[in-house]
Amino acid sequence: MSFIIVLAALAFLMFAAYRGYSVILFAPIAALGAVLLTAPAAVAPVFTGIFMEKMVGFVKLYFPVFMLGAVFGKVIELSGFSESIVNAAIRYIGRARANAVIVAVCALLTYGGVSLFVVVFAVYPFAAELYRQSNIPKRLMPGAIALGAFSFTMDSLPGTPQIQNIIPTTFFKTTSWAAPVLGTVGSLFIVVVGLGYLEWRRRAAMARGEGYGSSLVNEPERIPSTSLPHPALAILPLIVVGVANFVLTRAIPQWYGDAYTVPAAILPGVHTPVTATVKTVVAIWSVEAALLLGIVVVIVTAFRRVAGRFADGSKAAVGGALLAAMNTASEYGFGGVVAALPGFIVVGDALKSIPNPLVNAAVSVSSLAGITGSASGGMSIALAAMSDLFIKGAQAAQIPLEVLHRVVSMASGGMDTLPHNGAVITLLAVTGLTHKESYREIFAVTVIKTLAVFFVIAFYYVTGLV
Repeated sequence: MSFIIVLAALAFLMFAAYRGYSVILFAPIAALGAVLLTAPAAVAPVFTGIFMEKMVGFVKLYFPVFMLGAVFGKVIELSGFSESIVNAAIRYIGRARANAVIVAVCALLTYGGVSLFVVVFAVYPFAAELYRQSNIPKRLMPGAIALGAFSFTMDSLPGTPQIQNIIPTTFFKTTSWAAPVLGTVGSLFIVVVGLGYLEWRRRAAMARGEGYGSSLVNEPERIPSTSLPHPALAILPLIVVGVANFVLTRAIPQWYGDAYTVPAAILPGVHTPVTATVKTVVAIWSVEAALLLGIVVVIVTAFRRVAGRFADGSKAAVGGALLAAMNTASEYGFGGVVAALPGFIVVGDALKSIPNPLVNAAVSVSSLAGITGSASGGMSIALAAMSDLFIKGAQAAQIPLEVLHRVVSMASGGMDTLPHNGAVITLLAVTGLTHKESYREIFAVTVIKTLAVFFVIAFYYVTGLV
C-alpha cells in the first residue's frame, strides 16, 4: 500500500504539471496527500519540518543564481546581442541547422560550468530569435535546449563540472574524468540520436506549413537589424561568463580555504562569528560572480541600448526568476517528503534485487531520480542507501569503479526529466510554453538519455573499453 501511495502522489503531480496547474500549489498538495494517507497526524510536522525546510533551503542557495541568470539573459536580449549572434549563425551555418546551433551553445555553456538553469535564461533570447527568423515552430525549442543543457554535458562528457558528475566521486573515489571512452561514446549517442529526432520533428512541422507561431507569451524584444552590434562583441559576455566561472571555481578555494569565518568584531550586530563552509558553495559563488561580471560587460559595451529599458526589463527578469525558482523549490520539497515515506524505502529495497551490478545501478538511480524529479537528488539518495551494494557487485564482477561512476552519473539524467522535474518546469516557464505544447520533445530527449545508459553498458561489455 505504501508503494501505491508514492506512485499516486507522483502521478498526481505529473498530471497537474502536464495540465498546466501551478506546481507551487500542487507540489505540497501531492506530498502532504501522501503523508495524510500514510500517517494523518504527521501532515503538519512534515510540512514544516521537511517540505518547507527543503523548499527554503533551495531558495536560499539558488535564488541568486536564478535571478542573476534571468537578468543576464534579459540584458543580452535588450542589447541586441542575441539577435546579432543569431544573424551570424544563420549567415555562417544556415537556417536549416538551427537545432544544432542551439544544442552547441547550450553544451558550450554547461560544459563550461554554467548551471543548466542559468543556461535556459541565457540561451532563450537568441534561441527564440533564431527559430523566429528560421520560421521553425517555437514549441520545438524546449527540446533543443533540453538536449543541449540537460543531457550529455550534464552527466556524460568526461570532465563536466556539473554536480551530477561530481557526486559519484565522493562515493567511488573517482574523478570527474572517469571512464572517458564510455562517456564520449554515450555523449555521441545522445547527440546523434537526439539531433536526428529533433530534425525529423522540424522537417515534419515545416512540411505542414507550420510557422513560428502567433499569440505567444514571454517573447524577447526585437532590435532593429540596422543597429545590431558586431557578433564578436555580442558573444563576448557568454565567453566571459564561461571563463570567469572556470577560473573562479579554482580561485575561490585558494582565497578562502575550505571554510571562512567573519569575526564578530567586524559584524557587532550579529554577536557571533559568521562561518561559511566554502567547499559546499564554491560552485554557486563562482556562477554568481561570473554572471555579475557578464551583466557588467553587457551594460558597459551596450550602455545606450540597455540603459533606457533596464528598469522595466530587470523587473520582468526578476519576476520570471522568482517564479522559476519557486517552481523548482516546490519540486525539491516534494522530493524530500517522498524520499522520507515508507513506500520510497520499498522501491529502494526492490531495486536491490537486480543481479547485474551496472544494470542495478542504472535502474536504481534513474528510477529514484524520476520519482523525486531531481537528477542530483535521486542519485544522492540512491548512493547514500546503496553505494556499498553497487561497489561490492562491481568488484565481484571485476568492473572498474570508473565504469560504475559513469553509468550512475548518466543514469541520474535519465528519467529525471519527467513532467514534474524542476528544470523542465523552469524551461517551459522561461520560454512561455506549456507541457501540452512542448513536453513531447523533452520526453523524447528523456527516453534517448535513458537508452544511452544501457547503450554504454552494452558497449562496455562488448569492448571492455573504459
